[in-house]
Amino acid sequence: MSQSMTNATLQERRNYAVAKGNASATIKYMAKGEGAILTDVEGNAYIDFAGGIAVMNVGHSHPKVVTAIKRQAEQLTHTCFMVAPYESAVSLAEKLCQAVPGQSPKAAMFANSGAEAVENAVKIARYHTGKAGIIAFENAFHGRTLMGMTLTSKVKPYKYGFGPYAPEVYRMPFAYCYRCPLNLTYPACDTACAQCLNDMFVKQVAPEQTAAIIVEPIQGEGGFITPPMDYFKKLKAICEENQVLLIADEIQTGIGRTGTMFAMEQFDVEADITTVAKSLAAGMPLSAVVGKKEIMDSVHPSGIGGTYGGNPVACAAGLAVLDIVETDDLLTQSKALGKVLQARLEQFRQEYEIVGDVRGMGPMMAMELVKDRHTKVPAADEAKALTVFCLERGLLLLSCGVYGNVIRFLMPLVISQEQLEQGLSIVDDGLKNLRK
Repeated sequence: MSQSMTNATLQERRNYAVAKGNASATIKYMAKGEGAILTDVEGNAYIDFAGGIAVMNVGHSHPKVVTAIKRQAEQLTHTCFMVAPYESAVSLAEKLCQAVPGQSPKAAMFANSGAEAVENAVKIARYHTGKAGIIAFENAFHGRTLMGMTLTSKVKPYKYGFGPYAPEVYRMPFAYCYRCPLNLTYPACDTACAQCLNDMFVKQVAPEQTAAIIVEPIQGEGGFITPPMDYFKKLKAICEENQVLLIADEIQTGIGRTGTMFAMEQFDVEADITTVAKSLAAGMPLSAVVGKKEIMDSVHPSGIGGTYGGNPVACAAGLAVLDIVETDDLLTQSKALGKVLQARLEQFRQEYEIVGDVRGMGPMMAMELVKDRHTKVPAADEAKALTVFCLERGLLLLSCGVYGNVIRFLMPLVISQEQLEQGLSIVDDGLKNLRK
């Protein structure tokens, strides 16, 4: 191995060539990935509990995805769908329209990233309704573009210094039961936080001015905050009463991450518009906006689109991913993984005082670390220390949350039982170490 291909020398080169604002969680430079294992340029292997931030649900370098990419690259790499379309984008749109929850006829458009999908979802909602207001939620994350960061709740690092923000965006509390914004307790509260939407229409923006609410079924970067099962039905009912659309941001929760293809299936709610990205194409840059057909088709021709959106290579990867979900019974694997993971994290909560809350859906699970269970003071330093401890022992693990004190689990759904147990044992050791 040449000296230029060590973690240290690559970091030194990076310091000169890569903008410092484009930071990384580790200084380990990866050279190969297979399934749930990453290998760095020095040959060190890591169990991946991050999944490229929920992108690698089918695992790294899945043979079907690799084959599809190679085959498509040999035939056609780009024409621009808006200029000379191709079959793979049409096929993928058909499959997504079938997969997104709800019985309404649907239509889709493609972009390159989650943030682009969010931007287009907002554009389409505004166009269809003729209204400008968008209501987002506390703790939300919707991307780093102008509209994306405006919709995002956390200021640092996502918004600080990048203002002014996009206009006509309003914010309401989310159903964060562990830290209830209304100081109530579920279920005695009867999910009172959903009624905050009615208050918004009185105090901040009238429904006649509001195009849509945009909401993550489970808030990702915000800390895997999982609302009660009746929350979205109540929100949807209020939206329908006031002719306001519901945009479900399923960018992190989609493609099997929660045990179903999309999380909204489990809440039994049909969104008007759904955004999809991340695991859709196993690492290829691809996102989609899928919505009720009358909404999506309301936009005039060429009003939405982009040069690279729905690139043929990315669409081929997306079709391979959906094939894997079906033929490899990935959703059954996801459910089984979720049960094991939830049980183990509950054990951690029983054993370690620092684990204040365990939450999530399927294998999209997290534990919130606190200095004291009574005061719930966030243990952000300890969360960071745990991720460092795990990395040093061959486990890639990420923190998140508004206070930086949540440990999230986003391993590929194809992880083996042995790899899962080894990774969780490292987490166990790390929690023991924090107790010293």
